[in-house]
Amino acid sequence: MSSRHLMIAIVLIAAAVTDNAFAQSSAKPNVVLMLADNLGYGDVGVYNQWTRGIPTPRIDQLATEGVRFTQFLVEAGCTPSRAGLLTGRLSVRTGLSLIILPGGKNTLQDSEFTLGEMFKSAGYHTAYFGKWHLDAESKSQPQNQGFDEWRVGFSGTTDVTLYPTSMKQAQAPEALREAMVYSIVEATGPGEVKIVRPYDLEYRKQIEGDIAAASIAYIRKQAAANQPFFAFIGWTRPHYPNDVSIEFVGKSRIGVYGDSVAELDYRTGQVLDEIKAAGIENNTIVIFISDNGPTTTGGMPQELYAGDPGPFRGELGDAYEGSIRTVGMVKWPGMIAPRVTNEMVGIHDLLPTLASIVGVKMPTDRPIDGVDQRAFLDGRQPQSNRDTHLTFIGDRLVAVRWKQWRIYPVEFLSSRGNPAGGGYIGTMRETAGYPQIYNIEADPKEQVNVAHLNGWVLAAYLRIIGEYQASTKKYPNPLAPSITSVR
Repeated sequence: MSSRHLMIAIVLIAAAVTDNAFAQSSAKPNVVLMLADNLGYGDVGVYNQWTRGIPTPRIDQLATEGVRFTQFLVEAGCTPSRAGLLTGRLSVRTGLSLIILPGGKNTLQDSEFTLGEMFKSAGYHTAYFGKWHLDAESKSQPQNQGFDEWRVGFSGTTDVTLYPTSMKQAQAPEALREAMVYSIVEATGPGEVKIVRPYDLEYRKQIEGDIAAASIAYIRKQAAANQPFFAFIGWTRPHYPNDVSIEFVGKSRIGVYGDSVAELDYRTGQVLDEIKAAGIENNTIVIFISDNGPTTTGGMPQELYAGDPGPFRGELGDAYEGSIRTVGMVKWPGMIAPRVTNEMVGIHDLLPTLASIVGVKMPTDRPIDGVDQRAFLDGRQPQSNRDTHLTFIGDRLVAVRWKQWRIYPVEFLSSRGNPAGGGYIGTMRETAGYPQIYNIEADPKEQVNVAHLNGWVLAAYLRIIGEYQASTKKYPNPLAPSITSVR
């Protein structure tokens, strides 16, 4: 046999071994997906090279046991990213491209195909824990979107725990105060939720422990059942306010924000420990990601610039790299080799990738923006299937990513004040007719606009926009949310 034929034979055998490994492993592994809330790229030790005073040993350990992404891209806020994660679609296609606020009408429609429904169709038991933030109506809640149960649930965002104090100080009308009381809820099947207790500042200190406890109990129960399961754990940290229980005060060296991240790490470790103790570690996919970058200026005064976007500029609510590049890692023992990759992966990719793993076909009656990354994750191909990423705020396309190029038809500025506020409390303005272009590999802080030297990049920019626009002709987007543009 010639050396060339021998090499071909080796490649074919290796491919067959990989495929056979997938066939012999459980066709339906358990899946535990943990989603942090506003965790910055630079908040985790393995991403910041342990240069900050925040201990994150359990997340760091998880990162070494699977594939760690250094270019995991999301959307520009809590609601948009969660919509993209649940549906595999750009949030503008679901009418959820702004963070849902009290009184908002946009909501996740029952016609969407969600992660919960995908796993249910594959015979999984499904459960959701913690923060949801996709509903203005009951039909949009987890128990009506493919999840068998919802524990320690709440629909909004943790800053609602501040409302009672500020409303009392402002002497807001009593009826409005009562309307703005947020609750912890639960559901054990389709229909309406059961109210468990108010979500207030005191319970804010306790909620992460309760989410962890409920998740652990569920994993223990399902490990003994003859049915694969999908557990989605929506952590609340480190979204402000970051008050922690007494056991976590002083766990970091940088104050309350660091203490909150330290608790997030500890709770993550508790879940990982239960997966191992239950004897299901080798047949469980564990995913840990954040929904967006940190809130550096738009949170509590004592947390100003505590969240860290790493080497990038931006924060929650704008479209810069620090807003949409977050931590991300996937562990699947024996199936995904531990490694670090700078290939581009998007939050929208998780639904089609997991659907491929468990053998579910994605819908063909709507645009799916996520791509199947299974072959990349398991090592059968070296490159990701993604090299573009679009960012919308409301109905406005505000950024295009193509390979290493960041292209902006608008720019984001801090609002007036001391301190000045950026991100979702900042401002946005038009460019002078041509987009700004930054090379994120050469200039991670996006300080030098190189449009005058790289106008050729706009050919790709226009192609990507054209492909998106063509998809909306056949499948028009719903009305995008806006609370500033009133016509």
